[in-house]
Amino acid sequence: MVNTPLNEVIRAAEQWIADDVDPADQEELRRLIDTARSGAVFGRRAETGGPSAEGGSATDGHPADDGNPAATDGAAVLEGANARAAAEELRDRFAADLQFGTAGLRGAMAAGRNRMNRAVVIRAAAGLAAYLTAALDESAAPPIVVVGYDARRHSETFAHDTAAVLTAAGISVSLLPSALPTPVLAFAVRRLSADAGVMVTASHNPPQDNGYKVYLGGRVVTDSGQGAQIVPPFDERIATAIAAVGPARTVPRATSGWQVLDSTLHEEYIGSVLTRADGAPRDLRIVTTSLHGVGAATLARVLAGAGFTDVIPVTEQRDPDPAFPSVAFPNPEEPGAIDLALSYAQETGADLVIANDPDADRCAAAVRDPRAAIARGPETARTFGWRMLHGDEVGALLGQDAADRGVDVLANSIVSSRLLSRIAVAHRVSHATTLTGFKWISRVVGLGFGYEEALGYCTDPDLVRDKDGISAALRLAQLANRLKADGRSLIDALDDLARRHGLYLTDQISARFTDLSEIGATMARLRSAPPASLAGSPVSSVTDLSAGLDGLPPTDGVRILTEDDTRVIVRPSGTEPKVKCYLEVVLPVPSGATREQLTAVRDSARERLDLVAVGVRTALGLDTAQAATRG
Repeated sequence: MVNTPLNEVIRAAEQWIADDVDPADQEELRRLIDTARSGAVFGRRAETGGPSAEGGSATDGHPADDGNPAATDGAAVLEGANARAAAEELRDRFAADLQFGTAGLRGAMAAGRNRMNRAVVIRAAAGLAAYLTAALDESAAPPIVVVGYDARRHSETFAHDTAAVLTAAGISVSLLPSALPTPVLAFAVRRLSADAGVMVTASHNPPQDNGYKVYLGGRVVTDSGQGAQIVPPFDERIATAIAAVGPARTVPRATSGWQVLDSTLHEEYIGSVLTRADGAPRDLRIVTTSLHGVGAATLARVLAGAGFTDVIPVTEQRDPDPAFPSVAFPNPEEPGAIDLALSYAQETGADLVIANDPDADRCAAAVRDPRAAIARGPETARTFGWRMLHGDEVGALLGQDAADRGVDVLANSIVSSRLLSRIAVAHRVSHATTLTGFKWISRVVGLGFGYEEALGYCTDPDLVRDKDGISAALRLAQLANRLKADGRSLIDALDDLARRHGLYLTDQISARFTDLSEIGATMARLRSAPPASLAGSPVSSVTDLSAGLDGLPPTDGVRILTEDDTRVIVRPSGTEPKVKCYLEVVLPVPSGATREQLTAVRDSARERLDLVAVGVRTALGLDTAQAATRG
């Protein structure tokens, strides 16, 4: 609806108001419509009385302030800007339906068909109910669904609306008792043999967003993907069912009839994670943060139950708060997100920092790395060498730990480091590469450990067939504890991996767009004119992933390999308006390399990676301000 006349957009908005179920959303749209309708060209009104930019007539009844024409024009320009902004906001809200895909739904919370709101959620729940009923039409028992939610604004309301719609459709519904981590919902799907699970969360997205994840299992999915998030063709079938649902006001909603679970299932989840505790004596000081999310209490219970008593939570970020007041962006990967935790660690002499994202399905870790210390500048935790480990570093550490424990199958996503495959070869176990996302990783047959570089780790697929930031935190704390008992650290373990397999250094460039059409244009630019070389090494192959690769399903992305084994993968994000570029360089390391020699190799790899990043930015046509590098 970018160029749709305002009158048509307003008609669509007024129809939405008539069909909506939420008075606050209805009033919000009415205010937006009123502001957009005031869109005469106010700055020219007093002079010309001409037509407005939106095709209406100039309005009367706006006298000058104290008879001052200049004051009138200034206020008029402001009003006109507000009216134009309201009109564009309406166009965007009604440009299309919020898309339901393998990530479910995710978007900003506001009224309108292209936003997250009660009407959209109610129609989504009705579509899911229709899909499940059709899929199990020959079953004697009704579909079983478990619903969970986090502590974001409206999450609990969206969860109750979902339960009400599913119950009215004849589905047996269990609702988690409070705002809990996403891994608890994923655990519940398998524990209760549910045919589907719904988690209302936007994970690490900005505060204004919310989302709707769907899992399938029970009698609907019975293979290795049982209990995992949806993949094609399930997403298309559910989306088709949603499209057939009428207005939200017409969707039946029960006022009771679903079961609200007590704390037993949450206790079972914690107990199941604790069966993986190694029982070793503890001598580790840990700083934890939940970034204002829902993971703090669960992680505290797990660490305490495993014997970690020297745990220091970041109190300013411990309690759930949908405004996420202490962070600009509630994602551990974003610059500054864990700075407060690093300060705690420096002040308390901690050994390890563990950070969960707001729904606790991701786990970030930070350690003190002497090589990262800075000699100059103001003293901060980073000055003393505290740094967050890259997701590929944690993935390699946990993958090596899993292989040492005797798992048979390791897996990671195509955009993650190739180091895990080398670890698998060294241990003579299987390795699988999947498309991005745990909806694919968790489906690997016989999976023992899987990860993706975006801080997601599946350490126990039998319990949670998804990434789990709580169980990953326990595994990582235990590994750090064992290393400390031997007088070593996680940094030492990473050095050992480099000596054995070579140094694999990874990084990411991401470009955020406000105009979504630029995402497709950026990908098209790369496909039509890929770079001839990167960091001085000729490009040896350019692979369009939309045609599939090595048996993987087609996906929107491009892989670039150079003669020196540098790899770049570029793809649009599945959950944010971004293009992401995943960079990896590989350098040989002598098996007996000293720390000083390893430091020199790491410095060389960092220099090469920085040059690769420059080449990728140039090839994509990104300026420095637009493209952010994640260290």
